[in-house]
Amino acid sequence: MADSLVPGVFVRHPAEPGWGLGQVQSVIGERVTVNFENAGKRLINAAVVTLERVDEAHRP
Repeated sequence: MADSLVPGVFVRHPAEPGWGLGQVQSVIGERVTVNFENAGKRLINAAVVTLERVDEAHRP
């Protein structure tokens, strides 16, 4: 999953809908740093969590 994520891509965390929309800040291996609108910056292990990519047409 981390292979398809690049800085600038918008995502959602499937288990944390309250975090809102997040934007990928960096990707280093399986470590993805995402800045979520309601939770701030979070480090996600993409080997454990499959982030849901948000298509540009579905962004607010």
